[in-house]
Amino acid sequence: MSAPPRPDSATRPNRRGHRPAGPLRWLAALLLTALAAVAVVPDLLFGMDRFPPFAQTIAFRTPMLVALVVAVVFFGVLTVFRRGLWPITAGLAVVAVVGAGLVLPRAVADTPPTSGAPLKVLALNVFEGEADVDTLAALIRTEAPDIVSIPESGGRFAGRLDPLIAPLGYRTVASVSERRQDVAGVTLAVSERMGEVQTQIGRGQPFPYVEATGGALGDTRFVAYHSVAPTRGSVDEWRTDLDRLRQWCQGPTPAVLAGDFNATLDHSVLREGTAGCGDAAAQTGNGLVGTWPNWAPRWLGPQIDHVFGTDGIAAESFDVVDVPGTDHRAIVTTLRIP
Repeated sequence: MSAPPRPDSATRPNRRGHRPAGPLRWLAALLLTALAAVAVVPDLLFGMDRFPPFAQTIAFRTPMLVALVVAVVFFGVLTVFRRGLWPITAGLAVVAVVGAGLVLPRAVADTPPTSGAPLKVLALNVFEGEADVDTLAALIRTEAPDIVSIPESGGRFAGRLDPLIAPLGYRTVASVSERRQDVAGVTLAVSERMGEVQTQIGRGQPFPYVEATGGALGDTRFVAYHSVAPTRGSVDEWRTDLDRLRQWCQGPTPAVLAGDFNATLDHSVLREGTAGCGDAAAQTGNGLVGTWPNWAPRWLGPQIDHVFGTDGIAAESFDVVDVPGTDHRAIVTTLRIP
């Protein structure tokens, strides 16, 4: 009588009764790893984050990364009992490590600057001019910023804010007149402490910006900016708006840009447009604090409001403040300009 056939080594249980990973498990590992990579790091995959839907979803990379870490722990526990699942655990862990390497540095503060002239900046998107103007005026009174960037405000909102902050020594310049809706404009408010600051309106884009120079700014150009959002039908213009930032971040003179950029540092198009600039929040270890929407916890929402400064300009403080009537939070930072 012949001996019974021996089980194949690829499916034979090991001494502990576990089966090694088979072809189906490898296929599942590749598929789950690919899905995780597309969700968490699409900017590293041929710039997929420049196009829908990834242009929108990558703004939430941090909470997606937290969910991925939970999945890694879950599969790690299962691997203890079923060793054949280790390729899935390993693949997801690699994506989690890469994603963490992209976001965690923003939570670590740089060495604060010890020299340079201070410039205090406040920025707030006032949501189509609906933000509570009295609260904003009180915030300006309390914080005493040198210069303020107010996206989604034009001549109408500036006309209501002006009488409240003029006694504090501020004047306003709106990029659109009262004939247009506030959502189309950006307002700049500058303190009389800054001296003879000159302003000009930048046209040629959906939201005209305001650029200030001179006075205490010296050669530094300050830009109150608002980019369109990457909504359906506007993604091309969104990329163009962010690409325009090169003219300041890679220009011949120092510059500070403040406002609503409708993008986080997870967006490759923002990183490319601001190459040559530093982000005030990231420099102070606050780069993961959400500024929109203000009803979401600060650890959950994306940070789409920023203050950028060219090389040599560094932030020594950064705060986020809630203001009623708008879906954004105000940001307040003190920069040091050499």
